[in-house]
Amino acid sequence: MPHWSVYTGNSAPHDGITELPAPPPWRAFDGGPALPPPGDTDDEAAVSPDRVHRARTYVATPESVQLVNAALCLRRPLLVTGPPGTGKSSLAYAVARELSLGPVLRWNITSRSTLGDGLYQYDPLSRLYAARPGGGHAEGARSGGDGIEDHLRLGPLGTALLPYDRPRALLVDELDKSDLDLPNDLLNVLEEGQFEIPELVRAARHSIAGTAEVLADGTDTPVAVRRGRVRCRAFPFVVLTSNGEREFPPAFLRRCVRLKLRRPGREQLTEIVRAHLGAPDSEAQSLIGDFLDRANTGELATDQLLNAIYLTGVAGLNAESREELAEQLMPYLSVTADGDGF
Repeated sequence: MPHWSVYTGNSAPHDGITELPAPPPWRAFDGGPALPPPGDTDDEAAVSPDRVHRARTYVATPESVQLVNAALCLRRPLLVTGPPGTGKSSLAYAVARELSLGPVLRWNITSRSTLGDGLYQYDPLSRLYAARPGGGHAEGARSGGDGIEDHLRLGPLGTALLPYDRPRALLVDELDKSDLDLPNDLLNVLEEGQFEIPELVRAARHSIAGTAEVLADGTDTPVAVRRGRVRCRAFPFVVLTSNGEREFPPAFLRRCVRLKLRRPGREQLTEIVRAHLGAPDSEAQSLIGDFLDRANTGELATDQLLNAIYLTGVAGLNAESREELAEQLMPYLSVTADGDGF
């Protein structure tokens, strides 16, 4: 491994992130005070059995290992494109597990997602109700007399930009589903590594301390935000995934390290099956061959193959029934010009 590499792709957790080379001068950040990394169990959703399994069984390619390390060293987002089922989102969990980065912060993108959704959520109506007599804040407030922080929670992107002393892992999933403005809106935040919360900036004018205790994404433990400004210390490991359904602006692309995942070949598929289900027997090897043949005329996802191998194995079927069931479990997601589909 090159001396600047900290991610190996071998799955075994280690503390190599502490050996990460210093950032380029134009990507150095100085947010503070430094926050310790969260514990693995701080966010119960992020350590669900599904996500833990995906992180432990991910099979990295040499190209993905190299470009993950490039993104870490350059303190740049990693834009991962590829067909569905090629492990784009699993990569974020695998890197976070190996490098002990704590629970993965996940932002699922839809056509209605805005930059504000990723940074923080503020509920002015709940604040209004709480301010009424008997609403729970008659005794005064911790932030300028109005308790704004009690109605505000950082989003996954906002949490990733807190001044942790080691990078957090952030997965921005299916960015190509967003409206046209979101990639450009992300540019400044990802370039500067900081943002402001206007509600807290205004409240800080009336507070001597100017510090608000705000809940972070995925936890009920508050963190201190000074004068409404959040600035990172260690730039987060940001994975942006795309199914390749749209083009992104050049200004956005040049700020990302780009990784294109391709459909795995037989050798990689065999390793994937081995990681999930153990060494493939002759029947599993036959299904791998069928999967590869079918993938020539239509789009398939790797988890369809895993489902077919698992279910045909536990069902105890004869060869003919097994082939029929496997075919039903591997319908095309889309069909090429020469394919028939279902």
